[in-house]
Amino acid sequence: MMKGVLKISGMHCASCAANIENALRKEKGVLSVNVNFASEKLYLEYEEKIATPEKINGLLKNLGYKVGNDKKEQNDKIKELRKRLIFALLSGLPIVYMVMGEMIGLPIPSRLMAGENYGIIIQLVLATAVIISSFNIWASGFKNLLRLAPSMDSLIFIGTSLAYFYSLAITILTFLGGKLEAHLYYESAALILVFISLGKYLEAETLGKTSEAIKKLIGLQPREATIIKIKNEKFKIKNYNEKFKIREWIEAKIPISELEVDDIVVMKPGEKIPTDGVVIDGYSGVDEKMITGESVPVEKTVGSVLIGGTVNQTGRLVFKVTRVGKDTMLAQIIKIVEEAMGSKAPIQLLADKVSFYFVPSVIGIAIFAFAVWLLLGQPLAFALTVFVAVLIIACPCALGLATPTAVMMGTGLAAKNGILIKSGKALEIARDVNMVIFDKTGTLTKGEPTVTDIIEIKNSKLQILRLAASVEKNSEHPLAEAIVIKAKEESLTLSAVKGFQAIVGQGVSAYLKKRKILFGTRKLMAENQIETHTIEEKMIVLEDQGKTAMILAIDNDILGIIAVADTLKEYSKEAVKILHQMGKKVAIITGDNGRVGQAIAGQVGIDMVLAEVLPQEKSAEIKKLQGEGRVVAMVGDGINDSPALAQADLGIALGSGTDVAIETGDVILLKDDLRDVVTAIDLSKYTLSKIKQGLFWAFFYNIIGIPVAAGTLYPLTGWLLNPSIAAAAMAFSSVSVVANALSMKYYRPTI
Repeated sequence: MMKGVLKISGMHCASCAANIENALRKEKGVLSVNVNFASEKLYLEYEEKIATPEKINGLLKNLGYKVGNDKKEQNDKIKELRKRLIFALLSGLPIVYMVMGEMIGLPIPSRLMAGENYGIIIQLVLATAVIISSFNIWASGFKNLLRLAPSMDSLIFIGTSLAYFYSLAITILTFLGGKLEAHLYYESAALILVFISLGKYLEAETLGKTSEAIKKLIGLQPREATIIKIKNEKFKIKNYNEKFKIREWIEAKIPISELEVDDIVVMKPGEKIPTDGVVIDGYSGVDEKMITGESVPVEKTVGSVLIGGTVNQTGRLVFKVTRVGKDTMLAQIIKIVEEAMGSKAPIQLLADKVSFYFVPSVIGIAIFAFAVWLLLGQPLAFALTVFVAVLIIACPCALGLATPTAVMMGTGLAAKNGILIKSGKALEIARDVNMVIFDKTGTLTKGEPTVTDIIEIKNSKLQILRLAASVEKNSEHPLAEAIVIKAKEESLTLSAVKGFQAIVGQGVSAYLKKRKILFGTRKLMAENQIETHTIEEKMIVLEDQGKTAMILAIDNDILGIIAVADTLKEYSKEAVKILHQMGKKVAIITGDNGRVGQAIAGQVGIDMVLAEVLPQEKSAEIKKLQGEGRVVAMVGDGINDSPALAQADLGIALGSGTDVAIETGDVILLKDDLRDVVTAIDLSKYTLSKIKQGLFWAFFYNIIGIPVAAGTLYPLTGWLLNPSIAAAAMAFSSVSVVANALSMKYYRPTI
């Protein structure tokens, strides 16, 4: 299976996007297709051997669309639309002056009056000029009609061509047989196309602004990097300190496309970091705001991780390259944001269905209204005005733009705040979350536990610590690391053990000189027939303090207890408090026993504790809550919580810098700040409200506009909608929907 993203030019409305989707879905080998009208991008999954890229490109060209791929093409499109608009205005406004000026008494030479022969010829010439300037609209509309897949351009083509050719016929008859008492529609045809051209130009300009977040991210990438070379070779020694043995190394600038893993890069103050790496020399503060949303510069010393695209501020840094190209953090962020901007929220399905059937329905309504007014005895000119007005005022563009523009702005805003939302679906689900579950270690707590207590049972404290550390040095668990660090602080010599085994959720075991050492939970002891009731009281005291108590046993004898505690993250309590204020239930899920879980929950103010849950059991616990009608968000570190994040309605993966688990969860928080959970939910609510506003006005506009254009007010008021005014209203509706989405840039997080 292959995935692809194509830039499509030539789409003029949501109906175009629907036509492309329906045509591609019929192709063998195409697994999924999504066209984003707002970004003019096609997202495809296909079997390459069946649906080849050449075949897909050919199909798109046959449909009348062009495949492009660069920003220059978008700029060229805007310039072309601007030129067409200026030409249409210069040609169309004189007609308007001639027709409207005569009606309101503006000075016009008598020979140029709209009804005089010279005036008629001038109108014909100028209207023809407007049509030539907007001929791409006519061509697109006519082609789609021939394919029986009418679009917005088809409505414009039918309406304006009918007005133009009707007027042309009256003009010819007038010059052949004298003066006819019939209204000419040159000014309507011209003005409609002027307004449509204006609308398309404004739409293209404003749509370009919805992807500013992506442009800024792409703009973070510097073009060059300064590396260290030895003579003519790159400096690639793993131990940077070896540089002191070498006297012939120099600094050289190279394009970042030539950077390779393990290259040594030198950074001066004020320079952008070209790619991901690890500091091997120097000290500085780095501005990571554009990546993580963190406003305070982050201190960087030897061993610190650097993210490409961030800015070195104060000192000189030397770092070893760890990732290049598409593997860098910035590249992955850009990919996620682009895919999210191109995705569809479930709410858009309604708009897509309406848009697909919209244009044929409008043509039907226009024909019906035309026939009714003729049957009611109105003259042809009256019925024609109604027919053209109905065709022109209808606007599927607004329906098609409401959701994608808001999704693009919402995901862009989230990225600006250090939150990666992977899809429009995730945006919509986040709003409905009513329960948030936090993993304990590394999520609510810092994941940097320290040894707090060593309880003697049969051996001395140092002996207990030495034995426990000798076994745990083979483990990668954070609790193991805390015990090994404590042993190093006490300058203890660790023993070599054999047969090390980690028992998930219980502890570890190993052999020391044929003696079996066990270190872990009550459950581990019970499964090895070791009775723990004699130490139960001591365990309870420690656990009630929120500490994780682990038992050390050797050959079925309990030697002692080691207690480890983890500190809460800075904003854990504040995040839980705000979630409560938002009406959300909050739970903690942990492999620790109930007492430890309750102690942590009490400190933070959490409602529910799910304790003694093994990593593989977490998803089952979430499924149980979902069965009770909960919409669950799971917040975890994105590594051992993957099954739970996948099971949750919304998986939120916590990460820090390049350690973030990009492939895990629906939402990724680039900072270890739990308040971003609140921001993600709040931003999704805000985005959904903007989508609903856009859809409401799009539906409302058409529900009101089409009946008015059909002449429903005429019997009551004697007023009939002018097709030119209908064109202005149609253009305004699309621009207003996009402008409403653009107003989202003023959003500020609630905390």
